[in-house]
Amino acid sequence: MHERAGTPAQSQDLIDVDSLLGDYYDRVPDPQIAEQRVVFGTSGHRGSAADTAFNEAHIVATTAAIVEYRASQGTDGPLFLGIDTHALSGPAMETAIEVLAAAEIDTRVDARGGFTPTPAVSRAILVANGAASPTGLRTSGAGLADGIVVTPSHNPPRDGGFKYNPPHGGPAGSDATSWIAARANEILTGGAWKHVKRVPYERAKRATCVQPYDFMAAYVAELPSVLNLDAIRDGGVRIGADPLGGAAVEYWGAIAEEHRLDLTVVNPNVDPRWSFMTLDWDGKIRMDCSSPYAMASLRTLMDGGDAPYDIATGNDADADRHGIVTRDGSLMNPNHYLAAAISYLHGGARPQWPADARIGKTLVSSSLIERVAKSLGKQVEEVPVGFKWFVPGLLSGDVTFGGEESAGASFLTHDGRVWTTDKDGLIMCLLASEMLGTTGKTPSQIHAGLVEDQGQSWYARLDATATKAQKETLKNLSPKQVRATELAGQEITGKLTEAPGNGAAIGGLKVTTADAWFAARPSGTEDVYKIYAESFVSAEHLEQVKDAATKVVSEALDN
Repeated sequence: MHERAGTPAQSQDLIDVDSLLGDYYDRVPDPQIAEQRVVFGTSGHRGSAADTAFNEAHIVATTAAIVEYRASQGTDGPLFLGIDTHALSGPAMETAIEVLAAAEIDTRVDARGGFTPTPAVSRAILVANGAASPTGLRTSGAGLADGIVVTPSHNPPRDGGFKYNPPHGGPAGSDATSWIAARANEILTGGAWKHVKRVPYERAKRATCVQPYDFMAAYVAELPSVLNLDAIRDGGVRIGADPLGGAAVEYWGAIAEEHRLDLTVVNPNVDPRWSFMTLDWDGKIRMDCSSPYAMASLRTLMDGGDAPYDIATGNDADADRHGIVTRDGSLMNPNHYLAAAISYLHGGARPQWPADARIGKTLVSSSLIERVAKSLGKQVEEVPVGFKWFVPGLLSGDVTFGGEESAGASFLTHDGRVWTTDKDGLIMCLLASEMLGTTGKTPSQIHAGLVEDQGQSWYARLDATATKAQKETLKNLSPKQVRATELAGQEITGKLTEAPGNGAAIGGLKVTTADAWFAARPSGTEDVYKIYAESFVSAEHLEQVKDAATKVVSEALDN
């Protein structure tokens, strides 16, 4: 824990934007160096231009690879292109458009020349492919759309990110990302990227194949199909929405105006240095709306009896994550909010949803979700970390709700159709106000009721820095490395390296008992590893579980 965690950023914490943009164009990666290759994690390729990990060459090569990949798949419809507010996103978008225009790809860019949340891109892809039509979503045939989102999500300001969403609208699976990354690295080798056909940006943006698309108008207008906005308005719920300097900055004002909500944009500022942020746990600026340190300003605003809002919300830079702060000034643990949301949605708020559909959760989300689902008579589909695992179920309507421990989720429309197949922090934030407007209870009060019924759990996530070699070691943890038969005084009931819901590798290890569990895995987005742990016994018992988990990880890294 950094000594200044939760305190306002100071001048020495801020990036030099001009230097970073210079690095984007000046530094040329060597694909023989592992850290400079194109690597897709759980949500695209990420890195910093200052580390020669996210540079012009990377984007030229990756875009060219995507052009080839979509052709190989027969994807010949429009490609929707969105960006967030990171400093590197603008240059990367321009580079991508140069390549796309030269390849004569039908590319749709924001009509307002602004920023585009990830869920708005996902929704645009799905609508173009028929999700809102009477005949329903198409998954094959000519004219299918796909998309690119230029974002490193909640990562620090120095980072850039580039992810591909195929026609299903969600994060690309490993079959696609492996192919794209391998081809991109081939194009990087020997400077071949310099020979990729491009059109100068000023000419490319005027090309007939590059057309404007009003992402915001389309997304905002369709919100009543997935949310009960009347309940928010009629209930007089006062909302404070903080986009944390991200892509949702204009969306919140548009939502308030079009749907006549009592909603104030708490902080409308956009600054690629994020100078208005408070520092995260490790002293970095990180737009993690699930972090009490990054959300310190909003928590302070809501702390006390005279809080100006009933519900305050935060989003990360591309608005695919959510943070919920209630009137007592507390930031809800993402697991608590997921459980409360599931209880509310399946407790009568969505009567048209299919009765036999499942609830999706990741392997490292709270077991409270499983207890709530059982009480509702619902089955849970437990999958590895990564929202891509929820895509098939959301598309078919067999999964009504998919949620991740890291504060990312989406759910079906009122009539049981797919809304987005990528995380949607906007609807999850608005759902908190719907819950209050409908029930008179905040999500934290609903969670308190669940604790009374299902028992209290203590949950923790530990983050620590790790080298790429250490991350690879943790990714390949084996049940054999846990020799104990007990965990914190309870018999071990499972040592998992595959997710029960789909049998996919979890990229780490999960150990369970009747009342506790821990999981260890490397991050797919940053050079850190994560330990998750939960106990339904006590806070002291949780500490014992964490100690046991830390020992397993330490022994693995020492060997």
